[in-house]
Amino acid sequence: MAEIPMIISVDDHVVEPAHLWQTWLPEKHQAGAPYIERHGLGSLKYVGGTTYEYELTDDGPPCDIWFYEGKMFPHKRHVASVGFDRDDMTLSPITYDEMRPGCYEPKARVEDMLMNHVEASLSFPTFPRFCGQTFSEAEDKDLAMACVLAYNDWMVEEWCGDSDGALIPLTIIPLWDIDAAVAEVERNAARGVRAVCFSEIPPKLGLPSIHTGEWDPFFAACAATETVVCMHIGSSSQMPATSPDAPPAVAATLSFNNAMASLSDFLFSGVLVRYPTLTLAYSEGQIGWLPYVLERADDVWREHRAWGGVGDLVPEPPSTYYYRQVYGCFFRDRHGLDALDKVGVDNITFETDYPHTDSTWPNTLEVAQDLMGHLPQDVVDKICRGNAQRMLGLPQD
Repeated sequence: MAEIPMIISVDDHVVEPAHLWQTWLPEKHQAGAPYIERHGLGSLKYVGGTTYEYELTDDGPPCDIWFYEGKMFPHKRHVASVGFDRDDMTLSPITYDEMRPGCYEPKARVEDMLMNHVEASLSFPTFPRFCGQTFSEAEDKDLAMACVLAYNDWMVEEWCGDSDGALIPLTIIPLWDIDAAVAEVERNAARGVRAVCFSEIPPKLGLPSIHTGEWDPFFAACAATETVVCMHIGSSSQMPATSPDAPPAVAATLSFNNAMASLSDFLFSGVLVRYPTLTLAYSEGQIGWLPYVLERADDVWREHRAWGGVGDLVPEPPSTYYYRQVYGCFFRDRHGLDALDKVGVDNITFETDYPHTDSTWPNTLEVAQDLMGHLPQDVVDKICRGNAQRMLGLPQD
């Protein structure tokens, strides 16, 4: 049976500490900085996408809430659920005092990683959302830009700075200003950052599609600086669902659909042809769907070339570009592992999803052993760490 090496997790999450913008924003922007207050919160209900219904009450359970531009963003237990029993990982208010400190303190996070057989971790934002949508939707774009820069400075210097490489920086960009996004990629790459958040389907955020060419300077900058474009499920601010009254479990089951749509978009966009060193990473999308999508894309490329609109854009079968430039990741996906020859042993990475409900913490070693113990040792080594090292430009074993 294969031995599970220390894992590099390419999809975890950080709950931003209450002091972040008060500490890292310039003085001239402090008056409008996002801030935390504790209030009682009444009923909390998920209504779809990234939208929740709730109300402040004097007698409700305490909740630490971000306030920004007159809007409220309450912390929710299912987003910081590690340490709770499974049945207590509910959609309910939570305070920092109730969270495990590893949610928001870097030293505590590293301690939780080590007890979970994890050597290094890449963490997506929470309050800014998975690719910085909170700031993209803001009215005051000067303040929003400052908030983006402050987040990235905090990410690089405070969250990751003293971790000796255990915490890997993942930055955000001002999605509404592509020139500024390019500058931010270059600024962060100059200090060693090799990963940036992006939306899986930008038009769902009211942004240009990848087919317009407007994002090409951003993709060019990422390719030139070897910065991986990381797209988390939900980074389009929408989750797949069948109807407004469907339970959240439906969207959770279908969560890979946006990743599937996004990959299809990129494969037929010509972006991966124009930028052959650009790397894409799909986070929390799992991998079991990949073999059929790749087969279907290649079939469409062959059979629909006369009218499909991609004859000149994509000179080789689309799967060519996936195997060359795209990574997927998973935490529980036996079907995908059974199809490794089609998924691509060099194209998948592992994640723990700390501190979300799906997280394998603190039992990641046991989970990984159960999933992958039967595989050859060299394959396990690639999935658990080698592919992540190559993807992120980390030192190779």
